[in-house]
Amino acid sequence: MTEAELYVVYKGVLMPKLVHTPASLKYYEDFSFRPDDILIVTYPKSGTTWMQEVVPLILSHGDPVVVDTVPNWDRVPWLEETRACDLNLDQRPPPRIFTTHFHHAMMSSSFFTVKPRVIYLMRNPRDVFTSSFHYHGMASFLVDPGTQTEFLHKFLDGKVMFGSWFDHVKGWLSAGEHQHIMYICYEEMILDLQAAVARLAEFLDTPLDSETIGKIAERCVFKNMKNNKMSNYSLVPSELMDQNTSMFLRKGMAGDWKNQLTVAEGEDFDAVYRNKMQHVKYKFFWD
Repeated sequence: MTEAELYVVYKGVLMPKLVHTPASLKYYEDFSFRPDDILIVTYPKSGTTWMQEVVPLILSHGDPVVVDTVPNWDRVPWLEETRACDLNLDQRPPPRIFTTHFHHAMMSSSFFTVKPRVIYLMRNPRDVFTSSFHYHGMASFLVDPGTQTEFLHKFLDGKVMFGSWFDHVKGWLSAGEHQHIMYICYEEMILDLQAAVARLAEFLDTPLDSETIGKIAERCVFKNMKNNKMSNYSLVPSELMDQNTSMFLRKGMAGDWKNQLTVAEGEDFDAVYRNKMQHVKYKFFWD
């Protein structure tokens, strides 16, 4: 199916129609944030599912009940998707945890007024591309990616769902409300998950002892998350996600792009990256 059939354009950005309806987008625009809300923000395929596991475990001091019994899309829902309309989010006790893939400029007026806490998770865009390419090949509600080179050009031009990775990251990094935004990299979590959990717990004002931090980190290593049916998307019908084609939680590693991109494609990517990110001062873990 074509982009016109599968996607909606909202604030200049392509999004899958299946879960982004006029009603859900209106719900998001009217949503009232609270100061103690926690918002996980990611560009797609940057570790969203991982963070939807880690943060609830931190807030529960390691109690796994919620991550064992509630699907991640209900546990930490996307505010812009249809499911959010049915979850009575106003009735949830604080702190509420939400997710969004929106660019900073797409956030609602309530967000800018209330300034809830934000965890902004970033991932090497080469690995984001690699994961996205496989995801598009297994999800029926996304446009067929075509050849790898074709999809690479679309990705680098920002002509994919949720637009340009470069614009997304630069927009959130340049956000003026730094006092309530924590920046963290996927690669940082790969390198030392216990240290990342400790840093997240501190940001969330949730003191944890070293034993609890260790238990949370062990629970959230890739092999264990992949076996959690509340997080691995095995509950999604196969006609929407064909996990025989590619697993939703595929490898959970950093650097897989080296096994995916050709030398020429890698050079093209690097050239665009250097040009787009030349004025960004943030020190990424992959640089």
